[in-house]
Amino acid sequence: MKNRNFVSITDYTKDEILEILDLAEEFEQNPNQNILEGKVIATLFFEPSTRTRLSFETAVNRLGGRIIGFSDAATSSSSKGETLKDTITMVSNYADLIIMRHPLEGAARYAAEVAGVPIVNAGDGANQHPSQTMLDLYSIRKTQGRLNNLKITMVGDLKYGRTVHSLLMAMSHFNPTFDFIAPAELQMPEEYKMFCRNHHIPYTEHAEMSDISDADILYMTRVQKERFQDLMEYEKVKNIYTLHNAMLENTQPNLRVLHPLPRVNEISCDVDDNPKAYYFQQAKNGVYARQAIISKVLGVR
Repeated sequence: MKNRNFVSITDYTKDEILEILDLAEEFEQNPNQNILEGKVIATLFFEPSTRTRLSFETAVNRLGGRIIGFSDAATSSSSKGETLKDTITMVSNYADLIIMRHPLEGAARYAAEVAGVPIVNAGDGANQHPSQTMLDLYSIRKTQGRLNNLKITMVGDLKYGRTVHSLLMAMSHFNPTFDFIAPAELQMPEEYKMFCRNHHIPYTEHAEMSDISDADILYMTRVQKERFQDLMEYEKVKNIYTLHNAMLENTQPNLRVLHPLPRVNEISCDVDDNPKAYYFQQAKNGVYARQAIISKVLGVR
């Protein structure tokens, strides 16, 4: 897998996914190494980010590499009209690896076609977020002791939520059962439900967050204002679900609450001290998962 892109979770086999998770576990035990000494990593964030950008940059710094790039497209030549092709071609001259977030679906795949160095997709619109998926899988395996035969309840913005799209496809290797909880305006897109049917993955759909008692993982998501063209539609659904501490009383002992963050109103602060809340540890796991991704893409150990 040397010098390979990391654009979609579907580009990787089950064994390769497990290999990255095992490597992330090794990095958690020993996060400070110099395996990227002499390497320059470019982080191109055409869209705002906190956890993804900082955890990638922390991963590079802990591995001894150097960071170049931008965190605001307004400070780049794209604000002057430079094409994505020209930006990627130019940055390929400076860096050994490009980590890119872009608001357009398919932008990472296009970048991989024109780049002279590997591309890691840090999120492309409402399409995919494969590095988040790796840290989600790592968090699930770490808290449940396994990935196989789990009930995963996904709540909130399932239409535009690239994290749930990637996680759904990755979990297809592990015999999951899904419960999709979303209003009609934000239901899981038909293409992903068809993916479930084609892979014989059972799922149910609900509009109410009424019964979560049998879930192993409760995956909460933010209703993303930036994905809506009609702000009236956003106002209608923005606070439709809020998880309160009392709602976790009759859930399974092994249940863990995940969230890709940032949260707005969908998880009450009274959940934070519940031992079933795992979203802050989940974000911390992002450093180890992203160290593993960078290591595998560049073929360095």
